[in-house]
Amino acid sequence: MKKTLITLSLLPALSLLAAGAVSANAPLSVEHLNQLNKLHDVVLSPDGRFLAYGQTNGGFSPADTSSDLYLMDLSNLNKVTRLTQNASRESQLQWAADGQSIYFIANRTGLSQVWQLPLYGGEALQVTDLPVPVEGFKVSADAKQLALALSVKPGCQTLQCTLDAKAAEANKKDSAMAYDQLMVRHWDSWLTPYRSQLHVAALGKGVVKDATNLMSEWNTDIAGISEVAFTPDNSRLVFSAKIPAADQAWHTNFDIFMVSINGGEKQNLTSSNPAWDAQPSFSADGRFMAYKAMSKPASEADKFSLMLLDMVTGQRKELAPEFDSSIGEYQFGADNRTVYVTTQDVGQYSIYAINTSFGDVRKVYGDGTAGALNIASDKIVFTNHKLDMPAEIFQLNVDGTGLSQLTDINAQWRKQVKFGDYEQFSFKGANDDTVYGYLVKPWNFDAKKKYPMAFLVHGGPQGSFGNMFNERWNAQMYAAKGYAVVMIDFHGSTGYGQAFTDSISRDWGVKPLEDLKKGFNYIVQAQPWIDGDRACALGASYGGYMMNWIAGNWPTGFKCLVNHAGLYDMPSFYGSTEELWFPEYDLGGPVWQEGSDYQKFNPAALADKWQTPMLVLHGLKDYRVPYAQGLGAFTNLQRKGIDSRLVIFPDENHWILNKDNRVRWYNEVFQWLDKYTKAN
Repeated sequence: MKKTLITLSLLPALSLLAAGAVSANAPLSVEHLNQLNKLHDVVLSPDGRFLAYGQTNGGFSPADTSSDLYLMDLSNLNKVTRLTQNASRESQLQWAADGQSIYFIANRTGLSQVWQLPLYGGEALQVTDLPVPVEGFKVSADAKQLALALSVKPGCQTLQCTLDAKAAEANKKDSAMAYDQLMVRHWDSWLTPYRSQLHVAALGKGVVKDATNLMSEWNTDIAGISEVAFTPDNSRLVFSAKIPAADQAWHTNFDIFMVSINGGEKQNLTSSNPAWDAQPSFSADGRFMAYKAMSKPASEADKFSLMLLDMVTGQRKELAPEFDSSIGEYQFGADNRTVYVTTQDVGQYSIYAINTSFGDVRKVYGDGTAGALNIASDKIVFTNHKLDMPAEIFQLNVDGTGLSQLTDINAQWRKQVKFGDYEQFSFKGANDDTVYGYLVKPWNFDAKKKYPMAFLVHGGPQGSFGNMFNERWNAQMYAAKGYAVVMIDFHGSTGYGQAFTDSISRDWGVKPLEDLKKGFNYIVQAQPWIDGDRACALGASYGGYMMNWIAGNWPTGFKCLVNHAGLYDMPSFYGSTEELWFPEYDLGGPVWQEGSDYQKFNPAALADKWQTPMLVLHGLKDYRVPYAQGLGAFTNLQRKGIDSRLVIFPDENHWILNKDNRVRWYNEVFQWLDKYTKAN
């Protein structure tokens, strides 16, 4: 079905590039982005010899839009085997413990189910045939049990009970949705009466047609199948979830629970910590359970420390407490005494090794954005991408030597594109602290010319653009249009120590704005080829908030502003968003609490000072920052007679995900920038 898009004017959509083949060494275009081949589900075999991964092709050449699984023999890198050729996309790959087969989820029979594919001959075999879709799964090491995430009606002991509830709902004559507690909607969906809960089923007795709910008496979801693990003896499961209560929407107290595969009492393993506990995992020898833990209740941007629970002695400790970085992914090494982690690291996303006995920390790799961390034997396999490189798979030794690239899935694609050079810089920001940023030069840079600036402000606010390649806010897209691209990691950004990240809480409009101003002035002086008088600022979410804040606090700083999904009126935002723990922690409690920051840092309170032309973009299905925030900013702009444009995407949430909408989004943005920055 053709997607619809609503604007408040009748200007036609522009086309960045005519249909057909792109020319060699062309600047990056949105069509290029839409044709990227992408990796997913990168998993290393238990013995470290084979690598299985998913590849979704973007249609670049030869118009290939397939999505299938591949197997690479790491002892012979030239040997890559295509494992599947099916219209149904496979996901959530998991190796069997014996390394002879892989499991995955696919929708080949009408519902997403678990399948098993032998690697040495034969077709994929259906493992589950349940009456509800499988959202996620884990196979026990002895291949006798299957943990499943299934969306069911709380209180239902059987899957048939859930089916009966859905049938009754389908026969309902009215369309009302009724709620007795928050949340009532999340991200881009209104909540239904069903919850993603942990189930278990026995393997080895034919196709699985039923499963036992281990938490049917709860009305909460598990945090996700990635937050589930079998204990080493395969007799119990551990999982992360919130205890059922009426305060789900305003706290972050996920705990880790342990329950027998036969059901029964759930033991809270982290009851002493009132903050977020996540991602439990066991060492191969069964001695330790590792997990991530925050220490500040209600904070979603606190440092995730790595905790180690000795399953024999019960002793619990934080690994490397002096390591001032928040843990992302982690995996035990083959020696069971080293844990390898990913973490944001001064504009990169790096890999570190932590010794479990002494807490020693050493950097293994740190150039670009590392992810999909896999450890086996003496090697590390991971994905990596940079400002001028889409994601590929790499391998290195556990000591950090011997880096090699394993895949080049966009080799032909890259031959068509020329990227702008980039560099990281630093300057003295608020409180005279060192603040970092990235500069990307125009793709055809000529030092003798002057170029306009695209000043990108990241969201979060606890976030970072960093050294990464993405689709929604791709710095190279602006470089391709002849802009100097400047991205400042202001106070509150991640990857520079927890104190720096925490510094934005209760200070949304002071230090971050000072950093942006000082960063702007620094880069214009340091790079005289940048024309600071022809600059536009752009941001989404908190970055969009900052566009509204700049409009009232720095009204002559830019020729134009681009505000995507930005917060405009903070009191009304509180009453219409879904995860209340976020504004309550960052802005000092509920909106009615004396001394809170909703008015102090409210862009709408400074609406009389606005004068900068602004493009406002928003998705109607955005429940994190509801569309009325964008509408409020546009209303103020129009009422004051300021040149402005509103573009609404009815089928998008907080992000722009549809490829056709992405083309329109970038077209709108570049048309707006060109209008105000191109030389006369």
